[in-house]
Amino acid sequence: MSQRFIPAAFIRGGSSKGVFFQARDLPGDRAAIDPILLAVLGSPDPYGRQLDGMGGGISSLSKAVVIGPPTHPQADVDYTFAQVAVDRPIIDWKGNCGNLSAAVGPFAVDEGLVRAVDGEALVRIHQVNTRKIIHARFPVRDGRAEVRGDFAIAGVAGTGARIRLDFLAPGGTQTSGLLPTGRVADVLEVAGFGSIRATLIDAGNPAAFIDARDVGLTGGESPEEIEARGELMALLDRIRRVAGVAMGLADAPEGVGLAAPRIALVAGPLAARTLDGAVLDPLSHEVTVRMLSMERPHRAVPMTGAMGLAVACRVEGSIPHGLAGRGERPEEIRVAHPSGMLTVGAEVERRPEGWHVESAVVFRTQRRLMQGAVAVPA
Repeated sequence: MSQRFIPAAFIRGGSSKGVFFQARDLPGDRAAIDPILLAVLGSPDPYGRQLDGMGGGISSLSKAVVIGPPTHPQADVDYTFAQVAVDRPIIDWKGNCGNLSAAVGPFAVDEGLVRAVDGEALVRIHQVNTRKIIHARFPVRDGRAEVRGDFAIAGVAGTGARIRLDFLAPGGTQTSGLLPTGRVADVLEVAGFGSIRATLIDAGNPAAFIDARDVGLTGGESPEEIEARGELMALLDRIRRVAGVAMGLADAPEGVGLAAPRIALVAGPLAARTLDGAVLDPLSHEVTVRMLSMERPHRAVPMTGAMGLAVACRVEGSIPHGLAGRGERPEEIRVAHPSGMLTVGAEVERRPEGWHVESAVVFRTQRRLMQGAVAVPA
């Protein structure tokens, strides 16, 4: 046969989709997994559409997940995430996808990797890439994760069963800590531009937050408007790479990978238009963000990016803290993004040794879209 078939499931988690595998069905060597995932997702595709694979041509739809037995004493399963580039033969294994994290617990229950009785299940997840623990709580019915529910999330049509994700001690996933430079705000020197202020935070995933006005934007632009400006996109990537060096992710800008750090354009509450044509009420949120992922503007916001932003909003002196409004519940930050709004809970405190984030909480939905076997070249 010219193709072989590997057991897999195609699942939406939050506002992302990915191909899920059990670890037992893939090679043990990561180098041997890379060509499989590239073939499964349809990368590299110079046309940017991934028509010959399961990917959707943008970073939020070009992902893979591997679930296996736990290697951490406080976990029920191991969860390894792979971000697959669309137009290049590159896979990033360093970060996490907060959205697909929502589907890990239900996948583990539905696949029989974790036993759960009807009611609310708790699955303790070891996120292998970041070495962090996530607690997933979701309803179970007839021994399987419930899909039906009345919880809606921005960017996803319809409703589903609510999943609570507690990211425990999410600071320092790929860097030395929550504030890799030790400062709440840095001044970066960017070739061809000059100086720009940025808050560099690693909570869930490394990210650089800048004031949208510092690059001539309001912060309410659509992803298409941002991407259409080639010079702006090039500038944002240069800023991102300089930030990556400052965070210790590489020794030089050219060594900074595609996935981390992300770069985010931040503004205060805005009456910005969402992708479905609605206009947000500035009173409905504390902060506005436009975030880039894998060199493309995200049509919603990466979940770990929203977590980092919520944490930053609670760190006094940071750029997001200075821009954000003050809500009735300081521990909850309502984040406006191109597809709507989401709420992130962030428990942040100032200790003698510096700022510390105890946990971040988000709510998502998920649904298994297909199961069976995916074809790869033999």
